Amino acid sequence: MKRVNEQTLEELDGQRWGPPELETSLVQTVHRLRRVPIGQFEPRDLRIMIGQGVGLPYLIPTALTLLERDAYLEAELHPGDLLTAVFTVDDAFWQRTPDLRRRAVTILDSALDRLNELDVVDRRDLQPQLVSARARFA
Repeated sequence: MKRVNEQTLEELDGQRWGPPELETSLVQTVHRLRRVPIGQFEPRDLRIMIGQGVGLPYLIPTALTLLERDAYLEAELHPGDLLTAVFTVDDAFWQRTPDLRRRAVTILDSALDRLNELDVVDRRDLQPQLVSARARFA
């Protein structure tokens, strides 16, 4: 049997999406990534898919593993962009997955404790988002 990282989201959730209805690059990217094995995802791929709410039960654990190593991992846009994507996930997901929620909160607390490691611009931009996320998860 294949491990999760060797499977695609299509294989894991059993859903085969047809061609994209919209021709935007985001929609095309999401459709393409559903056919890529999770183990081949780059951090930016995780950020995109998590930001779109796609494949969360499979992608959040992968993202948390990366964030446990470096909470401020820059997936594509700025330091901490993967972290902020994780904390935009809706509350219903976190309520269904309390173990993942605990891991995420631990990472968030660590990131908040280490804010002074960021340069002043990144800290200014990221701090309100992290503080807001922490209040939401209190």
